[in-house]
Order: sequence, then C-alpha cells, then structure tokens
Amino acid sequence: MKLHRLNEKQLIRAIREEFRGPHPGLALGIGDDAAVIKTRGANFVITKDLLIEDVHFILRHHPPWLLGRKSLNVNMSDLAAMGAFPKYALLGLGLPKRSETKWVREFFTGFKSAAKEFGVSLIGGDITRAQKVTISVTLLGEGKNIVRRGGAKLEDQLFVSGPLGEAREGLLLLKKGIRLGKNRQQNRMLRAFLDPKPRIKLGRELSRLNLASAMIDISDGLSVDLAHMCEESDCGAEVYLDKLPVSPELKALQRRAYDFALNGGEDYQLLFSVSDTKLAALSKLNNEFGLYKIGRIIEQKGIFVVDRPGRRKKLHPNPWHHF
Repeated sequence: MKLHRLNEKQLIRAIREEFRGPHPGLALGIGDDAAVIKTRGANFVITKDLLIEDVHFILRHHPPWLLGRKSLNVNMSDLAAMGAFPKYALLGLGLPKRSETKWVREFFTGFKSAAKEFGVSLIGGDITRAQKVTISVTLLGEGKNIVRRGGAKLEDQLFVSGPLGEAREGLLLLKKGIRLGKNRQQNRMLRAFLDPKPRIKLGRELSRLNLASAMIDISDGLSVDLAHMCEESDCGAEVYLDKLPVSPELKALQRRAYDFALNGGEDYQLLFSVSDTKLAALSKLNNEFGLYKIGRIIEQKGIFVVDRPGRRKKLHPNPWHHF
C-alpha cells in the first residue's frame, strides 16, 4: 500500500500493534504524548518531534531565532501534557549546503533561549547534510503523578488553558507576506504560530494536585486531540461552541474564528478533564492560569458541538494528513 493511502492514525496504530508486548520498566509506550519509563523513585518521560522544511515551516517565513525556540517548545508541550518537567534535550539537525552560518547561529540562539527559560540542558545530538532543513528534538524529563490521555470519566468537565485558533490565523498571515511589526492584532496571531508557549507550570500543578483525570496538548486542533483523548478513554464529549476561548483579536481578523478554534492546530494549549468533585480545587488555579471550561465527557461515542440555542451536531475531526 502506498503511503498516500495510509493516514497518520492508521500508521501509528499498525506500529503500535507491531511493537505491542511486555517491556520491562516501560510504564507507558506508543499512544500518548510521551513515553514513560519507571525506575526507582522516578518516572522518566521521553518525547520526540520532527520539524521539516515545507511541511511544518516555510523557511523564508520563519525567523531562525523563533524556529529554534519553537523546535524545543513543541516538545516541552508534550511533557506539560503528562504533568512532567523537562530536563535534557538531544538535537538532530539536517542542513542543506545553501545554509548560511548566520542562520545556524540564530537558530541555536533561539534554541538556547527556550532551553534556559525552562532549565533544559542540551546534552548531544547529530548534525548532517540534508536536502531541506530537518529538525529532530528528543526531550527527556521527569514526573511523579503522570497524567495520561486515557483517564477521562463520564461527566468529567473539559477545560482548555488558553485561546484557540490564533496559530492558524498567524500561519495564514505569514503566507500573505505579513510579518511582525506595529499591528498589535496581527502580532498576536503571528507570535501564536511562531513562538508557542508550553504550559509546563500548569501541567505540573494539575499533576501535583491530582486534578486532571486525562490531559493532552492541542497540537493537531481541538477536534482532533479531543477525539484522541476520547478514544483512549473509551468515551465521547460535548463541546459548547459559545464557551470556546476565541479572542476578540481573532474575531476581528477572521470570520471563521470558531472553525479555527475547533480545527486550527498548533495552539499548544492543554486540554484536560476534571471530575465534579475537584472543581473547587481547580478554581484556585484560575487566577494564575486563566482556565476555560468548554464542555463535558459523555457516554455516547463521538464529539458533539452544542450551539447557544442548544442545537447539537456531531463534529467530524478534520486533521491535517502527513501522507
């Protein structure tokens, strides 16, 4: 079968089945935001991401300093979704012959700034020649109370950690030739795409206080990542359209703002479920983190959107396919 006839989900499912089996020390393998290896007194949490030129970024649109930051931050978002904190990184970098020293230097300056912000040490990696810029980051961290995708329970409430849909608008602005400048609204959208902020501190608090029953970071879009959570938790979900955190800035720029919030991708906010018995404790985090309740877990399989008049319709996740 050709790869273009096989979507990412099908390929991951096949790989997961092929490597299923007992693995001593492995607490969590394929199927979550990160793998977990259990040792005495600690859980080592490991994740990897690839960023490839013309697939995940357009070189002429993405300043190298911000690309360096993003390449590490998207991995840290995976650890945030597990309630873990990052410690060590490995960097694989494929560079074309046309690459300029200045570009490489600025890329590493950005990578270092993100690493310093969260106390991450770069401990190794590999550099090689490639047809296009290829960035592979492996991130290692630790966590005690690991939060998985597969723990959501019936009637749990659903929350997200911040505005949705802005990264997609930022990408569209970049493709139109718009760059960071004096326009505040546009800058907000551009930075959402170019320089996402991993919610490490929030993830750790949700884990430490044992508040989140399930959690995932929103990288492929709310509709897709909520479907991942529900599949692993064997449940469904309702999302209240008027509760989605859509910023006034996005509404001013994009008439499809709510569609972007549902299907945009690359928001890197945290999506998590919380039982009713823990809502009071969660409210104590709201002043610091600004959380948004957007829906609830239901028994019926599938994702449903409910609008203000109460009309309910099934949401079909619209992922971006790699193949």
